[in-house]
Amino acid sequence: MSRAFVNEDHAAAQATAPVERQISSQPNYVTESGLALLQARVAELKALRAEQVALGERGDKQSMADLERDLRYFQARVGSARLVPPVTSTEQVQIGSWVSFADEHDAHSQVCLVGEDQADAGVGLVNWASPLGSALLGKAVGDEVLWARPAGDVLIEVLAISATPLP
Repeated sequence: MSRAFVNEDHAAAQATAPVERQISSQPNYVTESGLALLQARVAELKALRAEQVALGERGDKQSMADLERDLRYFQARVGSARLVPPVTSTEQVQIGSWVSFADEHDAHSQVCLVGEDQADAGVGLVNWASPLGSALLGKAVGDEVLWARPAGDVLIEVLAISATPLP
């Protein structure tokens, strides 16, 4: 049947229930900034939901269903958050630590270990439970560790640990 003959009101009423977002089974460790990001996301979703509710029948039912799903996810993440204390020691890598390391080809990198919802590898924020995060967690300056990657294992050496980004 041509789309021209589909009753759009009927189609809108048939909004499909979105697939629930999977909540990780790992502990939900978060930094202070990670918790603030989660809380801001909940506030943003609540505001968007209020806008949809204000539209009443004119609101997009699929958008509303997606908003409700995301709101349930982020509220659950805030509720299960385990705030880690700010980094005060540079003796060992911990969640919240900035770590400078070099690989066997002397390529230098810098990452910060964060909770999974805050992770953004593009800006150096790495999930503490990822292969790289797991390899670095608990290590000290001078330690060599094997980073098990899908592209092949790499030996890396911890060069520096800091509470703030390294120069």
